[in-house]
Amino acid sequence: MEATEAGQYIDADEIGLAGARLLLDAAGALFWPAERMLIVADLHLEKGSAFAARGVPLPPYDSRTTLALLARLVARWRPRTVVALGDSLHDRGAGTRLGSEERAALSDLGRGREIVWVAGNHDPDPVPELGGMHMHEVTVGPLVLRHEPAPRGGECGAGRQAHGEIAGHFHPVARIVRRGRGIRRRCFATDGMRLVLPALGAYAGGLNVRDPALAGLFAGAFNAHLVGAARTYRLPHHVCLPDW
Repeated sequence: MEATEAGQYIDADEIGLAGARLLLDAAGALFWPAERMLIVADLHLEKGSAFAARGVPLPPYDSRTTLALLARLVARWRPRTVVALGDSLHDRGAGTRLGSEERAALSDLGRGREIVWVAGNHDPDPVPELGGMHMHEVTVGPLVLRHEPAPRGGECGAGRQAHGEIAGHFHPVARIVRRGRGIRRRCFATDGMRLVLPALGAYAGGLNVRDPALAGLFAGAFNAHLVGAARTYRLPHHVCLPDW
């Protein structure tokens, strides 16, 4: 999955969303070739340190791991713009807990491109340590990019009806059984008008696509694009299994 000299993108699964052509990266990111835009969701940086402060002994390397993955995605796709769809930080104090290595990685990400941090429910306010631009939501062409999906049938900012939407927040995962073995992995969920991205954060959990809170975002049939080792796998939602 990388850009050729001619600007063609190879080895990524393509989907359409409200008329826009988008590419699904098996790492859990989205690339929009026409805009040269890389879109990720729910990094949850410094979740490990937040849990450690509450006495839960998680290794303190989640931010470093997540930012290294984001750096690889930037190197792979060479975007003009990177948009992070909210909950980039795990809590309001996470920016101050970022170490020097993590701050340097953030600075490197912003060299030669625009970084847009969309507000999330965990990080609703601008955070100076992240740099870049901070916005409530982003509208580009036929698509609105935001953290939490709008209620079904809702409106997109300023009273305008949403044409298409890309969001995060729910950390979708899909569960299937193959040859008697259960498989539960992160996934993209889309009905062709709305797309919910998986969480990119190393310590982010996941919500099953069959959960009513997530499945209820779609008017009818939708697909789960299961994240695999080297590609994504499209599954009709009805073949996905609940967690119980």
